[in-house]
Amino acid sequence: QVQLVESGGGLVQAGGSLRLSCAASGILFRFNTMGWYRQAPGNERELVARITSGGTPTYADSVKGRFSISRDNAKNTVYLQMNSLKPEDTAVYYCNPTTNWGQPVASWGQGTQVTVSS
Repeated sequence: QVQLVESGGGLVQAGGSLRLSCAASGILFRFNTMGWYRQAPGNERELVARITSGGTPTYADSVKGRFSISRDNAKNTVYLQMNSLKPEDTAVYYCNPTTNWGQPVASWGQGTQVTVSS
């Protein structure tokens, strides 16, 4: 059974930074593309970044140049470094193994809340 545990969220002022972590178990982590998603109130969940098993990242246009995704296969953990945060980045952030088409594969974890104040 896949378990995903996100952490690192919090309240930050606009322009600030946060680093999110997601520890995964129950999957062959190093073989999976991993994605970070977010869901703001009233909005659908969206993919903001993903990283292939080989370490190649891709980003949504809304976060490109501000967010950086990375992974540590030895720790079965994927990270999301978020810089220059904006109020519109406020959302619950989730990670998930991800297909090549950006679709989540597993059940969702509890997520971690990111709130950016203006």
